[in-house]
Amino acid sequence: MTLTRKEKNAYWMPYTDNRWFKSKPKLLESAKGMYYFTSEGEKILDGVAGLWCVNAGHCRKKIVDAVKKQVEKMDYGLSFQMGHKLAFEFAEKLTSILPKNINHMFFSNSGSEAVDSALKIALAYYKAKGKVSKTKFIGRSRGYHGSGFGGTSVGGIVANRQQYGNLLNGVIHLPHTHIPAKNSFSWGQPKHGKEKADALNEIIDFHGKETIAAVIVEPIAGSTGVLVPPQGYLERLRKICSENDILLIFDEVITGFGRVGASFASNRFGVYPDIITLAKGITNATVPMGAVGVSSDIYNTIYNKNKEKIELFHGYTYSGHPLACAAGLATLEVYEEEKLFERAKSLEKHFGNAAHSLTKLNVVKDVRNFGMVAGIELTERSDSPNTLGRDVYEECFKNGLMVRFTGNTIALSPPLIISKKEIDTVFNKLAKAIKKVF
Repeated sequence: MTLTRKEKNAYWMPYTDNRWFKSKPKLLESAKGMYYFTSEGEKILDGVAGLWCVNAGHCRKKIVDAVKKQVEKMDYGLSFQMGHKLAFEFAEKLTSILPKNINHMFFSNSGSEAVDSALKIALAYYKAKGKVSKTKFIGRSRGYHGSGFGGTSVGGIVANRQQYGNLLNGVIHLPHTHIPAKNSFSWGQPKHGKEKADALNEIIDFHGKETIAAVIVEPIAGSTGVLVPPQGYLERLRKICSENDILLIFDEVITGFGRVGASFASNRFGVYPDIITLAKGITNATVPMGAVGVSSDIYNTIYNKNKEKIELFHGYTYSGHPLACAAGLATLEVYEEEKLFERAKSLEKHFGNAAHSLTKLNVVKDVRNFGMVAGIELTERSDSPNTLGRDVYEECFKNGLMVRFTGNTIALSPPLIISKKEIDTVFNKLAKAIKKVF
């Protein structure tokens, strides 16, 4: 299968060097279980669960059948002043696996929308409490929170921000937690760096707690190269936020639905946010969907403040879409029936050991891992350093493996149905690709 020149020019691809891709397109034709298949019939082992999102593997029959059944019954049901049972049922099912304090769900269509929704909910909450000066947000350097204006503003990846000017006002950034000198090649959570959270106290002292609405972080920063939180770091953030009446938002778009060996990173770490954002694995990527979970305090404060009118002037045409809810309910059933969250935890040691086996390659600068996610950071090449990650990605694909690259870091996050043998295949193929590129 080939693309015509008109077809290539018509599609402006997201987060892609379009010239590079369109010079030699890689086209996926189908998928099943752990594998993609190209238009040429080549079998590609999926080492990244699509884009961190196909946690139960591709084209799962139960999920596909649920979507088929729903589209034949009702293709679309609006959520403005109307509803359908699936949305309520799915919301309730989600709260049963979320952190214990999260009891209410707001549906979006993506992680980006979920983050922007979470920020608006935080503002609405403090306005309902009469604390109208609490409008500032605190993100973190090297964080990724989607591509909406809110998410881009609180995000901390330079390339995602530099084309767009000032974005939202009143955004401050914490320093990232990456400390290579002390934490390189850590297995799981690094020992050093919890004191990085103390920068939040300095920000509060300067700006005043009465001006700050929320802190938003990824428990594990994924898109910037898999940065695992130092021991005690998230706990310290939680304590500081609680002491200063600041909401803590966890962006669990990547870390949710078993990726870290538990339903959510907040449950694995035992640190509970006030607001949580979800997407990706929520429907096993079968139908686009995102969600925001909030505590009862937040929900009831906004709900009770605005009696006899719309409580929150916010939403999306496709909020709680019937197909997405059907896919989500079936996805939760697959997770539960196959104990995939527990399976991820049981595979963590084998996966982590396989990742750290790459340390024998002298071009590997660092290995970071937690649950079923790993980042392999490579040293720069003297020639063409800017294309290193991409070249490793290309070499892997040529040899039947899909990985993800971010700069000089190769990220791995396979479907949770992966076998130990397939884990070994992933890292063997990656090792060969690294050797070939260098």
